[in-house]
Amino acid sequence: MKINIKRSITLSCFILIICFFAITTNAYQNKTTFQKVKFSQEDSSTCIKIINTIQSNHYLRSSLDDAISSKIFSNYFNALDPLKHLFLKEEMENFKKFEFRLDNTLKDGDLLFAFMVFNLYLDRTHTRTSFMLDLSKSWEKEFDFTLNENISTNKKNQHFSNNIDGLTTLWKKELKNIIIQLKLENTSNSEISKTLVDTYKNRLNYISQINSNDAFQIFMDAVTTSFDPHTKYFAPKKFEDFDMTMSLSLEGIGAMLQKENQYTKIIRLITAGPADKTKQLMPGDKIIGVSQGKDGDFINVTGLRLDNVVKLIRGKKGTIVRLKIIPVQKKNSTKIVSITRDKIKLEEQSASKDIKTIKLNDKQYKIGIIKLPTFYLDFEAYHNGEENYKSATNDVAMLLGELKTDGIDGLIVDLRGNGGGSLHEAEVLTGFFIKSGPVVQIKTKFRTKRLHDNNKEILYNGPLVVMINRMSASASEIFAGAIKDYNRGLIVGTRSFGKGTVQTLISLQSGKLKLTTAKFYRISGESTQKKGVLPDIELPHVYNADHIGESSYDDALPYDKAVQAFYKSYDSLSDTTSKLSESYKKRTGKKAEFLYLNKKHALSEKISKLDYLSLNLKKRMVQKKNDEAIELEIENSYLSSKNIKPVKNLSDLKDINELNKDFLLEETEIMTSEFIQISKDNNYTW
Repeated sequence: MKINIKRSITLSCFILIICFFAITTNAYQNKTTFQKVKFSQEDSSTCIKIINTIQSNHYLRSSLDDAISSKIFSNYFNALDPLKHLFLKEEMENFKKFEFRLDNTLKDGDLLFAFMVFNLYLDRTHTRTSFMLDLSKSWEKEFDFTLNENISTNKKNQHFSNNIDGLTTLWKKELKNIIIQLKLENTSNSEISKTLVDTYKNRLNYISQINSNDAFQIFMDAVTTSFDPHTKYFAPKKFEDFDMTMSLSLEGIGAMLQKENQYTKIIRLITAGPADKTKQLMPGDKIIGVSQGKDGDFINVTGLRLDNVVKLIRGKKGTIVRLKIIPVQKKNSTKIVSITRDKIKLEEQSASKDIKTIKLNDKQYKIGIIKLPTFYLDFEAYHNGEENYKSATNDVAMLLGELKTDGIDGLIVDLRGNGGGSLHEAEVLTGFFIKSGPVVQIKTKFRTKRLHDNNKEILYNGPLVVMINRMSASASEIFAGAIKDYNRGLIVGTRSFGKGTVQTLISLQSGKLKLTTAKFYRISGESTQKKGVLPDIELPHVYNADHIGESSYDDALPYDKAVQAFYKSYDSLSDTTSKLSESYKKRTGKKAEFLYLNKKHALSEKISKLDYLSLNLKKRMVQKKNDEAIELEIENSYLSSKNIKPVKNLSDLKDINELNKDFLLEETEIMTSEFIQISKDNNYTW
């Protein structure tokens, strides 16, 4: 009885606070009404099931306590109001009273706080969007683009407003920045007005369609990701979308997206997918507009929910979608990328081979190259015992046989961009290059098990180089880590993604829960989590590690170590690595290709660290012009070094094939030829 009285008092106080907020916002409410959301008994039951399942099965063995409650609170408001453009400081101070109570209410399936806050969020979002729509009709009279104002692009510099005037000031700055972006694209004033009005009308329409299921999903995302970023709840409809994406049966552009603040960010391009083939997109790019066809009007998707953005991007095979993006290397400019939708062709995801002949010290060496985009496996055929099932290792075994017949002297396994896949395939692939022994350790909350290669047959025993980059993840890291620990080959490239956790899908009465149940550890005891696999020889960076990779996620599980497994490694390659590294530095220190790549990355890093954007149109135009001039100088400096006529505009670069060369692979081929020579001189055997 005491518990009921206590809860009644708590909820009554909360309702009074919400009512107070509703009264204080009346002054700037748009009169249009929309349906308030309410949680159901099914939501409560699903919530209890999710909490119980996480507490029983999550790797961390974390109980739902005050610390997790505080994370949920923070994640929820980051999801609803990442830029602090909706809620007031006073409101947040009142909400803070519930920061350490969510652990208790969630265990009982009590969702009143979440839904009350969500209704206020809907109310304020509707008000903001209506305000932006009205302002879009009169922006030419309202805005002075000569003022020395700025807008923050760094979350650390953003704070909740003290009053309504503070919010409307932020909204005006937000709209002003959008208008400046459009002006920088040489958009006419009439086109800007039409774009803005259409955008906010569409936004109001989206808001009117938000329902209780959406509210429950968003709050449960905040709950589950408080344990780690890969633990997620999927409502029945959302799981259908997830399942289609994982099966690659989707007709679309072949890109994995996630929400970051008000933006939709590309986190991975599917190798050989339509987006990847454009060579104009990369992980970290932010999508701000979507257009259908060659000349359709752009819909501004800034601030839209991820599933609504995905619906706009998806479409039938053969149709065109255009994306307006803010490139990850730039904050002050946009570009438009046209993509023809298509199905992801599984044959283009398959392992492929190539042979390059490199001349070194009057000797020629044949370098075999195997490109492996993903660790694929036809699970159904495999479990049915079919003899010729499709898999990465079956294909690689065949390619290795062909390369050996061709008489290769050394081998490069290129795992750049390989986001993982079947753990079984990574285990078998490792066995192709070692006699036998443990490959990876998998630690659950109950025990640690080791996966072994028990097949003593070696398919290739010559010099081996494995290429990785920031987008090499999961199974790629297991393979690269094992090769490194056994001293079986050299790892070349940049630090890998750092995905060292294992997820399991658990069915609920309504939807499914993707739950982190284990962590991967290398046989040396090192974890790949957050830290990734470090290369023996580091190549120039292409991706910004602060924006891409496991370490960029909030609440990512920490790096740690496990007990080292018993295994027998081959002879140390440290002396060889030192020689190759020294040779590499001498060779590439003034090499045009590497100066070019390093300058481009340095420019990208510099721009990404800008904390503010000016809202003075003239200053923004000067900033864009300066940025483009620096970029053009970098491009033309490289072209001149290759005796290619410099270009006048950045748009002319797309027709120059020289810039599409894989400089990093070319350098790795030279490095591999040196490795072959050293191996022969030292009689290395594997």
